[in-house]
Amino acid sequence: MFARVIRLLRAPLGVGQLPAAKAAAVTIARSRRFTSGLTVEGLNPAVRKFVEENAKLLRPEQVYVCDGSQEENQSLLSKLQQDGRLTKLSKYENCYIARTTPEDTARVEKQTFVCSDKKEDAVPTPREGVESKLGNWKSPAEMDKELDAKFPGCMQGRTMFVIPFSMGPIGSPLSKMGIQLTDSEYVVASMRIMTRMGKRVLDELEKPGKDFVRCVHSVGYPLKPGQEDVPWPCNPKKIAVVQFPQRNEIKSYGSGYGGNSLLGKKCFALRIASTLAQKEGWLAEHMLILGLTSPEGKKKYIAAAFPSQCGKTNLAMITPSLPGWKAELVGDDIAWMWFDKDGRLRAINPEYGLFGVATGTNMQSNPNAMVTVNADTIYTNVALTSDGGVFWEGLEKEIAKDVKITSWLDQENWSADAGIGPAAHPNSRFCTPTRRCPNLDPKWEDPEGVPIDAILFGGRRPKTIPLVYETFSWQHGVFAGLCMRSEATAAAADHKGKKILLNDPFAMRPFFGYNMCKYMEHWHELEQRPGVKLPKIFHVNWFRVNPEGHFIWPGFGENCRVLDWVCRRCDGEDVGTETALGIIPKPGVINVEGLGPIDMEHLFDFSKAELTQEVEEMEAYFAEQLPGQLPPFILTQLQALKDRIAKMP
Repeated sequence: MFARVIRLLRAPLGVGQLPAAKAAAVTIARSRRFTSGLTVEGLNPAVRKFVEENAKLLRPEQVYVCDGSQEENQSLLSKLQQDGRLTKLSKYENCYIARTTPEDTARVEKQTFVCSDKKEDAVPTPREGVESKLGNWKSPAEMDKELDAKFPGCMQGRTMFVIPFSMGPIGSPLSKMGIQLTDSEYVVASMRIMTRMGKRVLDELEKPGKDFVRCVHSVGYPLKPGQEDVPWPCNPKKIAVVQFPQRNEIKSYGSGYGGNSLLGKKCFALRIASTLAQKEGWLAEHMLILGLTSPEGKKKYIAAAFPSQCGKTNLAMITPSLPGWKAELVGDDIAWMWFDKDGRLRAINPEYGLFGVATGTNMQSNPNAMVTVNADTIYTNVALTSDGGVFWEGLEKEIAKDVKITSWLDQENWSADAGIGPAAHPNSRFCTPTRRCPNLDPKWEDPEGVPIDAILFGGRRPKTIPLVYETFSWQHGVFAGLCMRSEATAAAADHKGKKILLNDPFAMRPFFGYNMCKYMEHWHELEQRPGVKLPKIFHVNWFRVNPEGHFIWPGFGENCRVLDWVCRRCDGEDVGTETALGIIPKPGVINVEGLGPIDMEHLFDFSKAELTQEVEEMEAYFAEQLPGQLPPFILTQLQALKDRIAKMP
């Protein structure tokens, strides 16, 4: 589609031919004819102004407006192959593998900022001398100064792509639109999978009152005339991922990794969207959305918040082991929720694709995902097999013995016994269209969303927290969300390789777009609205271990046994018993038929001493991170928990 690349810039801004290393690829693309075209001149005034102002600042060689067509996508994929950034996988249909540099493999929390005029609008104030764990803030003026030293001229020698995209089904009352500018073809190809992208969005923006979030991304690797490019351009020492909520603006510099460069995802759909949600009276949450139908034909929808790499995608795409149960995917990562005219909480999935962790995914843990990723998928930092396929840790039983493996670091003849590290990066990813999922819910793109019957919180807790418990009330549920803790995962560069227990309130710790204390108050405010019908709130923990360190609960498809109990509680069945933490299943209620020996007593066991320690650690966390800032209803819930613990034998 480079036939439609338009030359917006004038000579002083860097007009010229692409570097010699790229000329052949561009010539090939330009030799093709296309029947439609978009130009900067044809954009609506607000979009055109945004594009032209940034073109003058960033000084790209060319500006290209994406229409989202298959024709365009194939040209981009061809160019990425010619430039050595993608390798086509012969074993699958239209699948590719990308490899980043070792320095650009995960989200960078320490370099991620929310910039509002007042610090207290963005982040809580920690105790003096304590580093905040709930977000980073700088004033817009200070951050503008820092970015002014990075962005000018950063796209020299590259094409600036204009990506019109929609988060949510086009036409949904809750959908929001964005325009992302990027100098990465990899980002364009990935955004086409992850969002509804192209001319339809530009047409929607022509309607009265429509606005868009302004997104600018650069790999931060400009090319001088004649300079040879690198396989994965990035600038890891200068990475910045910045949200300006008051401007509805996102800027990302220096990273090509999807979590930092696909700005429709966490940057827009959580950080910016959560601030919009607070203003407009809805919720933007780090949650999957799952439809569950019982053998009796009763259907319920569940939203669930887990930290990254804690099983969201596996649960969203679950294959139930219990006969007669049916599970259907609406979304695996992000939920936007609001109350309809009848007071029901409804949710849409703002994304269009799945950006899932590859490592650990297999036919046992997530067979639906394995079917989904066999076509139209971009893999990142996985291993390559000699038969033209992919490999990662977890697929050992699903690969032929005579197949050779080349690791993500290009180590040939890789083997687990060689002691040279994993075959795939622990945060390796697949980027694949949601529409390919075999258990897709028929209402996954319903513009009115789906009604939510239950909300689950959860994380990786090897001890203390039981397999499942129901909270006593909405306020208690919000308190349970605040108290979430989980072992750190490879999804964040700052914690990879470390087994530490992190507080992760609402699974939103890295994604809050505004002060978490105000976020809790926003959840509390929802309960005060007249006529609302609130879903029940539960907490789950698939990761309890025995004294030998082995998982007690089998997880994966067997988690439907826990969801069965959740649904029964939503129907008001008397199948629970009260404890200090909440309502847990009565003995024998969880269906474990066919599982073999399971230490159910251990899964629900917690002592007075353990819960006392849990509270002490939470209070220490509050004193460090939120001194004097907890909402009164949270203090009430904290005291109520302490009172219940005190009554334990």
